[in-house]
Amino acid sequence: MTRAPRVVPPEGVDAGPVVRAIQREYPGVLAWYGMATGSWWAFVPLGQGARLVEAIDPDELREALRNPRAWPWPRARTAGLRG
Repeated sequence: MTRAPRVVPPEGVDAGPVVRAIQREYPGVLAWYGMATGSWWAFVPLGQGARLVEAIDPDELREALRNPRAWPWPRARTAGLRG
């Protein structure tokens, strides 16, 4: 079996401190950097349910967490603006 290559967050960012900061800013949210996808993710409790949110960077993830119900997808990537 071939081992998958190790993916490093952009610009050598250590995802751990970023994830912890986001989780402190948004209590109850579980955040992580997807090593396989290269995206930033959050599992967001929404009262009677939950939502999985994807973003291309920590700033976009924070934007998504301000209104997770309305977050469509990582807009910048689909619009071709970044990434």
